Amino acid sequence: MTTTVTSRVTITGKAKLAGVMGWPIGHSRSPRLHGYWLAQYGIDGAYVPLAVAPDRAEQAIRALPALGFRGCNVTVPLKEIAFRTVDRLDPVARRMGAVNTIVVDEDGALVGGNTDGFGFLENVKAGCPDWSAEQGPAVVVGAGGAARAVVVALLDAGAPEVRLINRTAARAEELAADLGADLDADLGAAGRITVVDWVSRETALDGAALLVNTTTQGMAGHPPLDLRLDALPVSALVNDIVYAPLETPLLAAAKARGNRVVDGIGMLLHQARPGFRAWFGVEPQVTADLTRFVLEG
Repeated sequence: MTTTVTSRVTITGKAKLAGVMGWPIGHSRSPRLHGYWLAQYGIDGAYVPLAVAPDRAEQAIRALPALGFRGCNVTVPLKEIAFRTVDRLDPVARRMGAVNTIVVDEDGALVGGNTDGFGFLENVKAGCPDWSAEQGPAVVVGAGGAARAVVVALLDAGAPEVRLINRTAARAEELAADLGADLDADLGAAGRITVVDWVSRETALDGAALLVNTTTQGMAGHPPLDLRLDALPVSALVNDIVYAPLETPLLAAAKARGNRVVDGIGMLLHQARPGFRAWFGVEPQVTADLTRFVLEG
């Protein structure tokens, strides 16, 4: 089934401009996603790919106001550079240590935010409306930027405990230490992070209410996640942030044993909503037609 966008807009000299900055950038689905919304809502605007090498990233980010851009998304490997370059950070981006959304303020200042955690939560809620972070411990696999976003979002949402698993324990311990300090300062220790050794990863599933894979394991071209689900309660929800393929081996195994599952495409779609609203003045909706359109690209 092919999804088409019937509305067409002619771009004028007053067009609102935004884009996505990364290196490389050809793989990004964000131009297709935002282009769909621009056409759907009849907005005089454009969202363009910006291929920027890391050694030119600060210069490019600083040039956004001069070029008339209202802002941009930032993807790998430029999120930490953006964090250091913007003029102001919102509280979530400050805790995550990375910026994925930049808004040019009315005074020309660059404001950095991070919507990855928002996208994660909105995706899980859309896929399982009765889910709540407060329902019980969450197990998060991975210790990279995506894991940091997921852990912050879960603790902000009231998760009583996050059990963090990573092959390299030192990276997980560093993440836990960073976020633990931030929680003590900003959130009054709303929850706690427990680092679990890789060899004990399966016992960490006992009593969990949520399992999230934030690694590339299970992505097309990568081996599946090495994690047996025997100890995971059947009542637990399982989410994989990978969306190529939509049903990863982890999700297939969880579904086969009766767990509810949520795939990863919605995290990409929902994380884009705050930026689109800030740049183009419309609150966009995530729909089944949009999902199909983005996946077809």
